[in-house]
Amino acid sequence: MKKPIAVLGTFDTKGAEHRFVADHIRRQGFEVLLIDAGGFGASQITADITREQVAEAGGHDLSELQARSDRGAMVAAMSESAAALLAGMVADDRIAGLISLGGTGGTAIGTAAMRALPLGFPKVMVSTVAAGNVAPYLGVKDIIMIPSIVDVAGLNRFSRAVFIRAAATVCALADVVIPEETDAKPLIVASMFGNTTQAVEHARMLLEKEGYEVLVFHATGTGGKTMESLVESGLVAGVLDITTTEWADELAGGVFAAGPNRLEAAARNGVPAIVAPGCLDMVNFGPPETVPAKYAGRLFYQHNPQVTLMRTTPEECKELGRILAEKVNLSTGPVTVLLPKLAISVISAEGQPFHDPAADEALFSAIKRSLRKDIPLVELDCAINDPAFSKACVDCLSKSLV
Repeated sequence: MKKPIAVLGTFDTKGAEHRFVADHIRRQGFEVLLIDAGGFGASQITADITREQVAEAGGHDLSELQARSDRGAMVAAMSESAAALLAGMVADDRIAGLISLGGTGGTAIGTAAMRALPLGFPKVMVSTVAAGNVAPYLGVKDIIMIPSIVDVAGLNRFSRAVFIRAAATVCALADVVIPEETDAKPLIVASMFGNTTQAVEHARMLLEKEGYEVLVFHATGTGGKTMESLVESGLVAGVLDITTTEWADELAGGVFAAGPNRLEAAARNGVPAIVAPGCLDMVNFGPPETVPAKYAGRLFYQHNPQVTLMRTTPEECKELGRILAEKVNLSTGPVTVLLPKLAISVISAEGQPFHDPAADEALFSAIKRSLRKDIPLVELDCAINDPAFSKACVDCLSKSLV
């Protein structure tokens, strides 16, 4: 017998729309669990789990929240409560998937619940904000966001079509059977950028020959956050973090920042790691017109029409070296720092646009000066994309994984 699919929403304002989705899920052969996360008005449909029960799951009293008449506080409380409720349901294997419809408030509540669920669990969010910046809603989870096209406000020829396809999507996901991995290999995660692709691809080939499965994450902010999240899950045997460029964006306000905790997951959880200052020569911005005015006169390189790279200065590199060492110093497990002295990216090599020996030396000196004395540091007279550098990284990681 199929487990039910949870339909979560604010039934005081969008009850009819969620009922419509629930009906189409039932037509696909699934039962439905209607969960009301509405706040103030009367529910338009009967819920299997009431808004009072949702609030209680997060330790809140709905009547007290209603007495405050604060919509923001209500959304925040119901977001927290829905996350706690749904996480418990999934842990108990009670539901097969989750779908929600919403505007800004409903999307905040629905995606908060989805972010609390494991990777791979079916999560579908139909939202009015799906065409904008959805990073705060998605976090590092595999949430499928479907643009609502029109507002989630009534049933019409456009919304009905969107809702039916969304219902079919969550049912299809819930119906998929993923074969069990009978010969699962130890996992290695690696960080990569276009400017370190050769290095990571060569290292991946060497590690796979040694019997590891390598997951590569693009260092675009979300990629780094996702990699850190996976390391924290306890599923990872080792970390090849040779593209730490997201810290340059964090420092200088680039578009690919991964937050102040980047580089901490492996360190704090004792996971064996290799760390290198890959691509710390660059800060990422969008098209040229999006570069902050304060950086006028700096050295730029047009990576593509959508990405403008800014060369980091010796002063910024000095600070980046200190930060990298400070994060590595948190390590409770085996870690080695490797420095490719001839280039930290394709375009920082001699003859390339970002070649700046003074900036690189400021970076390397800060790392060496700030790094904990008991942490191994290996300096190599090669560029980061030289096969010799990849092999050295793999050799050091392999030793720590034995």
